[in-house]
Amino acid sequence: MLTSNLRRASVLVVLASLLAGCSDLVVLNPSGDIAAQKGQLIVIATILMLLIVVPVIFFIFLFAWRYRQGAKHAQDDYAPDWDHSTRLELLIWAAPLVIIIALGALTWITTHKLDPYRPLDRISATKALPENVKPLEVEVISLDWKWLFLLPEQGIATVNELAAPVNRPIHFKLTSSSTMNAFYVPDLAGMIYTMPGMQTELNAVINKAGTYRGMSSHYSGEGFSGMTFKFHGLSDEDFAQWVDRAKADGKVLTRDAYLALAKPSSRDPVQRFASVEAGLYQRIMNLCVEDGQMCMDEMMARDARRNHAHHSGLAPDKLAEQDICTTDTPIFE
Repeated sequence: MLTSNLRRASVLVVLASLLAGCSDLVVLNPSGDIAAQKGQLIVIATILMLLIVVPVIFFIFLFAWRYRQGAKHAQDDYAPDWDHSTRLELLIWAAPLVIIIALGALTWITTHKLDPYRPLDRISATKALPENVKPLEVEVISLDWKWLFLLPEQGIATVNELAAPVNRPIHFKLTSSSTMNAFYVPDLAGMIYTMPGMQTELNAVINKAGTYRGMSSHYSGEGFSGMTFKFHGLSDEDFAQWVDRAKADGKVLTRDAYLALAKPSSRDPVQRFASVEAGLYQRIMNLCVEDGQMCMDEMMARDARRNHAHHSGLAPDKLAEQDICTTDTPIFE
């Protein structure tokens, strides 16, 4: 018996030490304001649910002990005709109802407040958003199996590495070259999907300087496990130096260079491009990087015009004329 108790105690000590080592989980202790607010939401929601879970577990053990076979209360409190208790019904239904209402209100508020498409309204809990601040624009493309980042303001591109100034809002525009994926930097914000032919958005900010892990959080094939990157939170001066290093590499990200880069490969080293061909991100998003491909936006515009012509009774020759007259960009090159 003593040996069994010692074994149980040892297991409990090991589990407690493992839980103690998890006290610094990134999700609950991030370095970005959006991620911090989501971490607080997890804690608050968990506490609200434990207000029901803990008493229920406690009373399960209490009743099992109080009414066990041979116990005094098992005979004294025996009531074979009992079928209703107003106080018990109120307790059973009122407490969970209050918790559900609280969780519903919390979910509704935070769903709108932490909407990834919503521009930031603050830098952190203690720092307001400066007036006329311009977010850092970052265009993200998930490839097989690597990440490509375009910074249009700086005119550079990088593979499997990204940097941003501390306390400056970041506006991500995200798409995919082929398969659906998910962009995730736990210290920065929640995950956001990337999809071919579509664009998603994410607004976030990093509040502490450091190097953070970015990853793909959606399985996308054999190279998925190596689809990671480093995200650097830098001071304004260090960020400027990081941009200068990218420009010093001298490579240009042309359409041909992108098509070579988009070929499936895993665990690619960091690459930097000093400049990017104009309009490349739009071509990637609209799946028309290669010569002769019709862009998705142009295809949808043509379909919309044909649908309008069909319902308005426009003649086919007039439709063709309309297509020619209203096309602002070439379909084939």
